[in-house]
Amino acid sequence: MPHPEHKPLGLFWRGVVLLGRVMTATAALALAATILVICVDVALRTAGHPVKGAYDLVRIFGAITIACALPLTTAVKGHVAIEYFFQKLNRTGRLVVDSLMRLIMIGAFALAAWECVGYGNRFLRNRQVTDTIELPIFWLPWLMAAAFGLSAVIVTFHLLHPGREMIRP
Repeated sequence: MPHPEHKPLGLFWRGVVLLGRVMTATAALALAATILVICVDVALRTAGHPVKGAYDLVRIFGAITIACALPLTTAVKGHVAIEYFFQKLNRTGRLVVDSLMRLIMIGAFALAAWECVGYGNRFLRNRQVTDTIELPIFWLPWLMAAAFGLSAVIVTFHLLHPGREMIRP
């Protein structure tokens, strides 16, 4: 019988991992697009023909990169942690503090997701667009909401399965 830490994930959790990987691929593509836009803009700017909307595109791609990288970073526990005081606690103290922090993270991610949905709805209602090339941006807060929501689900996995890896870094 496999060790509990190496037991295969259930269908739901495998779906969560798949969504996290899709979002990570999206973040990578957005980062590559950011680099491309900046390089082309710099090259064309020297010739006197800057890319119209480069600033808008870089802002959008930056938001996509950061938001979509969040779930996988959460899954591999890649966030910054200050463990000096945590390591001074006994096992029970660490379990209590860790569980409390995870509950706070779930609440924070859920609240951020909720607020982003509201922003997206307002952007859609007001027909909010980018400054230069007038691209609609209502979908961007919705994408961020999906990333925050998925991150909350991933933290829930870590809360329910302490010590178990969802994804190996």
